Amino acid sequence: MERHFFAYVSRMKLIGRWGLMRNTVPENDMEHACQAAMFAHAMAVMGNVRYGRAYDPEHVMALALYHDSCEVITGDLPTPVKHHNAAIRQEYNKLEDIAAERLLGMLPPDLRDYYRPFIAHDEGTDEWRLVKAADRICAYVKCLEERKAGNLEFEQARKSVKESLDGIDLPEVQDFINECVPGFSLTLDEISGD
Repeated sequence: MERHFFAYVSRMKLIGRWGLMRNTVPENDMEHACQAAMFAHAMAVMGNVRYGRAYDPEHVMALALYHDSCEVITGDLPTPVKHHNAAIRQEYNKLEDIAAERLLGMLPPDLRDYYRPFIAHDEGTDEWRLVKAADRICAYVKCLEERKAGNLEFEQARKSVKESLDGIDLPEVQDFINECVPGFSLTLDEISGD
């Protein structure tokens, strides 16, 4: 029997993000997942090295890589719609659960349990908190990049996302924001040191 999981998930590159916003540079779910995976991995390493955590950075990276994979089935519902009220959020969560089971069903049966944590996430883990922080940092970086390009469409989103990031009580997240994110407001010459 053929299994189409990877062909299906690879269509993340066709799912556009920020659907209600005018973008100077369009972004897709696959690009976002790669960036989130890099950020989450770095924060896991920072947590281990600086704060004695016991994260598995490669596991965190894989969680982040697949964190939006269900959107190949659900699409990327804009945040203002998804979080408009509790009823919409609850129904969207049900839809995500159905999408996760459908994707898992596309894997060979002997691999499903291995991939389940990546597709049907346990949102109560410390690792998942890092992934969600990375997801928010990606949004903040997008806002910075759009502002740098002169697009004020993202200004309110930038303020809102920054406020949510300031409320995350993980020092490794705050370290990453303070040490690594400022470069996204700079030009290539400035980050190159030329």
